[in-house]
Amino acid sequence: MAAFDPATELSQDLAFRLLINTSVTLFWRPAILDETTAWLSAHGYQVTRIDASHWATERDLHREIAAALSFPDYYGHNLDALNDCMRDVVSQDYGWAPDTTGLALVLTGYDGFAACCPRAAQVVLDIMADQSRSAALFGRRLMCLVQSNDPRIRFEPVGATPVMWNDAEWLDSRRRTD
Repeated sequence: MAAFDPATELSQDLAFRLLINTSVTLFWRPAILDETTAWLSAHGYQVTRIDASHWATERDLHREIAAALSFPDYYGHNLDALNDCMRDVVSQDYGWAPDTTGLALVLTGYDGFAACCPRAAQVVLDIMADQSRSAALFGRRLMCLVQSNDPRIRFEPVGATPVMWNDAEWLDSRRRTD
């Protein structure tokens, strides 16, 4: 199942325009973000907003995301555990209502967290991009809308994947000729 119907006119579909190049999109002006989230809500998206402006540590990040997405009590409160739980969110085990068009995770005031914890801020966005790609494999739409009060904020590319060996030749020993 495709995440979008190629037979429909998609030029006016805001979600399509958001996802066509990246699943993580920056916003500076709150009014533009509000217009975007209103459109998404009106089109059946679950919009989950998290205020990141007061996050000063990774602990703050994990506490707030876990609460917003209803992570289980055993959540490990680290970036690997975040990736694991986001996989469950993509499976719609929790945090994402199955009857919605998609999930828009909105992180506002993210520049403050990026200033305090730049590596973690980058990794979180990379996790969201990776999980969005996983969601698309199941015909689901996951996007991360990131609002910054710093109009010059920049992040490294997210969602990059390495060129991998196939399952049968993944081990080096399976590719030796001697």
